[in-house]
Amino acid sequence: MKKDDTILIVGAGLCGSLLALRLGQRGFTVNVYEKRPDLRKVDISAGRSINLAFSDRGNKGMKLVDLEEKVKELCIPMNGRMIHDKEGNTFLSNYSGRDYEYINSISRGDLNALLLDEAEKHPKVNVHFNTSCKKVDFENTKAYFKNYNTKSEFTQTADVIIATDGAGSALRKSYYLERKFLFSFSQNYLTHGYKELSILPTENGGYKTYKNALHIWPRGDFMIIALPNLDGSFTVTLFLSYEEGEYNFNNLTNPEIVTEFFKKEFPDALEIMPNLVEDFFENPTAPLGTIKCSPWHYKGNTLLMGDSAHAIVPFYGQGMNASFEDVVEFDAVLDEEHESWEAVFKAYQKRRKKDTDAIADLAIDNFHEMKDHVANPIFQEKRKLEMALEDQFPKDYSSKYSLVTFNEHIGYREAMIKGRAQDEAILNMIADGDIEIKDNMSKEVLADALKRVQEVTNTILKHDRIAELKE
Repeated sequence: MKKDDTILIVGAGLCGSLLALRLGQRGFTVNVYEKRPDLRKVDISAGRSINLAFSDRGNKGMKLVDLEEKVKELCIPMNGRMIHDKEGNTFLSNYSGRDYEYINSISRGDLNALLLDEAEKHPKVNVHFNTSCKKVDFENTKAYFKNYNTKSEFTQTADVIIATDGAGSALRKSYYLERKFLFSFSQNYLTHGYKELSILPTENGGYKTYKNALHIWPRGDFMIIALPNLDGSFTVTLFLSYEEGEYNFNNLTNPEIVTEFFKKEFPDALEIMPNLVEDFFENPTAPLGTIKCSPWHYKGNTLLMGDSAHAIVPFYGQGMNASFEDVVEFDAVLDEEHESWEAVFKAYQKRRKKDTDAIADLAIDNFHEMKDHVANPIFQEKRKLEMALEDQFPKDYSSKYSLVTFNEHIGYREAMIKGRAQDEAILNMIADGDIEIKDNMSKEVLADALKRVQEVTNTILKHDRIAELKE
């Protein structure tokens, strides 16, 4: 591994742009190839860019490249989930009992553009657009490309190829199809897909509903969510089964039935979405899936990173954050001064894969929580207790959501294991009547509740560790 090595990055999305920027800061020669046009010059969203929730793990990446303050200017704080029932009633469920912990709504395009601008400030970083990677000869570190503008095909060699080209990665496909080494791959889709809609701003550019929240209309088997944008609009996303239920994507085929569906299930949303039908039939319906694979690398030649290695569903708001954390962890491995790229890649996967597997599983869990559980009274009781514990004992308790989202100093797997045990402890205690949740509980009552929650949680963790050893 030498500083004069040339690195080829396939994909100039969020992960690829941040990686190119950081490698450029380190002095490497970096060539980035992106199949789409330059998003700074052409609108390429096409209704398929789920709004992004930016939080602490992603911010580690911004700190790494000294962009934290510039990114803040693109963010809208969201303090919690605003839950909408079918009667139009709402209540705000905060993400944390600590006022300083919140997530942010951010434009994918604006953030990507900022990272590209910063990357291209480095003379050794070159970004090429409208150039699709067809396959990768990973044994000879060679990538095959086609330029959409000139229609020409060419090959590009490098010392290292890193693929950040998302769920449809050309490198991962080459790993799988070439069968030159033992490569494990799984791709699992939900029965639900998603469609992007919108709530437009008021005539004077204001917001038609509460700005600083992630809005959720949970309906058991389906839901819509809405995240605010800087221009006063909200990006709305419908998550719905393709073929199950009274209403599904396969039978919402005309304006009348779409309007009927929203009038029945989301009447308060429909009131502020006069553009619903137009959005619904103009924007595509897209699938939701999870990808896991191993290994992420071939010798010291090639590496998968971001969604190309571990695509997840969006329900924990951690896809972008996990990819940015990939870059942070990769950078930390580079600091260890390994002798070869192969040693770097092995150390990086060993350090990272257990956590990306964990957030993939957590994202599936949160899908069920968001569409159903958030409206469940026992879940609301659990959240009420957790908010009170975090408020009164900020150093002693963090909910599973807080562990995952705001405790960036621990890995996703550790957060998942502890968070699931805490959830089991609290839900069992509420169901068994061992703990009573009231408004305005005293600090003494909460201290006793915290002690009991910790004791039960530790017992569950101990049993789980024993079960793992037996397996």
